[in-house]
Amino acid sequence: MILPSGAELRVTGPAAATAAVVCVNGGQRAELEGTWSASLEWLVGRLAPSFPGLAFAEVRYRIKSWNKLDWCTEDALSAIQTVGAGRTLLIGFSMGGAVASRVAAEPSVETVVGLAPWFPDRLLLDGLKGRRLRVLHGSLDRWLPGIPGVSPASSRRGFERARALGVEGEYTIITGAVHGLALRAHRGRPVPLPRAHTWARLVAGELRRFEAQASPG
Repeated sequence: MILPSGAELRVTGPAAATAAVVCVNGGQRAELEGTWSASLEWLVGRLAPSFPGLAFAEVRYRIKSWNKLDWCTEDALSAIQTVGAGRTLLIGFSMGGAVASRVAAEPSVETVVGLAPWFPDRLLLDGLKGRRLRVLHGSLDRWLPGIPGVSPASSRRGFERARALGVEGEYTIITGAVHGLALRAHRGRPVPLPRAHTWARLVAGELRRFEAQASPG
């Protein structure tokens, strides 16, 4: 599905769900055409069968670059509004953490789950006020020449800045995990990285919490 912003959206699960999980990808410096995230695709494939009442929406940015962060934010906002669920949980991987924090003020958003999220020190986090923030980060994550990464110390600083604003949440280090949950194999299928199932288990816990907080009736 092409969004009003020009980005692409694909949804797994019920088309008219009252609650949705909107997933936004990472990026890089170069202004390249957006792609589907192997990490998010693997995670959705793993979790969606266990949560049949939730719509899982993955966003493919027009351009996946932090130099086009405003565009990526517009793409995520367009996805939330197009899905139109009454309740939304955002999952942001890497740069998607910054994107999710920028659209968290949307009325339907209740929870933001950051997977190795990029929260640069200049990023305003006011949109997270009144939301729950759960951060998961691999202990072995770091930037290396030619290899993308976000240090746990960086996401921890962002998390503590959010906590100073009164944001409720939790921060968890996944021992032995690297940057991401999966890589795309040569035939296109996502292949899980070390500790991928730990990431999935912890995200599943947040999804159960999210479902349990739905208003009765």
